[in-house]
Amino acid sequence: MAIHHGAIRLLAVLTATLYLGACTTTGMQTDVTSGARPPMDTLVTAQWLHAHIDDPDLVVLDCTVLVQPDESGAYQSVSGRAAYEAGHIPSAGFADLMTDLSDRDSPFLQALPTPEQFAAAMGALGVGDDSRVVLYDATYSVWAARVWWMLRWIGFDNAAVLDGGLRAWQSEGFTLSTEPATRATQKLTATPRPELIADRDEVRAAIGDDRVSLIDAMTEAHYRGDFAMYARPGHIPGASNISALTLLDESGRYRSFDELDMLHDGDRNARAITYCGGGVAASSNAFVMHRLGFTDVAVYMGSLQEWTADPANPMEVGGR
Repeated sequence: MAIHHGAIRLLAVLTATLYLGACTTTGMQTDVTSGARPPMDTLVTAQWLHAHIDDPDLVVLDCTVLVQPDESGAYQSVSGRAAYEAGHIPSAGFADLMTDLSDRDSPFLQALPTPEQFAAAMGALGVGDDSRVVLYDATYSVWAARVWWMLRWIGFDNAAVLDGGLRAWQSEGFTLSTEPATRATQKLTATPRPELIADRDEVRAAIGDDRVSLIDAMTEAHYRGDFAMYARPGHIPGASNISALTLLDESGRYRSFDELDMLHDGDRNARAITYCGGGVAASSNAFVMHRLGFTDVAVYMGSLQEWTADPANPMEVGGR
């Protein structure tokens, strides 16, 4: 499925800005699961993962999706499976957002499957009700955050994102593997939380409603309408702009609690809806907001690819 030609500028910014190096993330809210197994925060370091990689209940999943040009110059979202096969964190399986974890009958990229379909796909990767899961990708953690949010959506809370992703692992000098994961299929029970996903109608109703915050996770230039990756330029009226890029430091790891807290000045208990192009970068924003203590956050999974396709949905240009 092709991405609009304007994507090249956004992807260039993403690649340059999110060059990954070495750093640590501190001060974020800790989410601890009680019980006999070792506690795990929702954001873990490469050192933590290395120390726990052999824990029998820990499932590691590579969630990489790549965006590449085709022969015509159009940009395509491509499964990261080939990159995974060339080298991944030892014991990691591959969570494919282009196939098994999406509704392939939808006209939109990475469309949500049903909760039951998603739970079955994760179960096939070895994720069960008693598992702990660490998710990572090879770029800027948005794909990992998307799968993390989907797990929360079906009622599974014992998951974490690897801070800095694959390159953070490599920057520590830890080795990669080419061995495929061999995990038995597990039973993962879906107990959906529909409030974690917003649809087009809810977004329409939120325009002009001071009780709801709309947050655009695209770059500032895209938000202003300087270029368009989708059918129409700009942003949904009333939305503020917190680019997913601003959540990360120069090493590609999430910024400290205090830095992220300064970006989010809204009511922690009010309804907030994040969106981007297809519900991926917006999931990183939602992940951070959850860690900051926001209690009523949803991701508009259709995002601009759905919104801009219908001329009845209003758009604004300009602003910041």
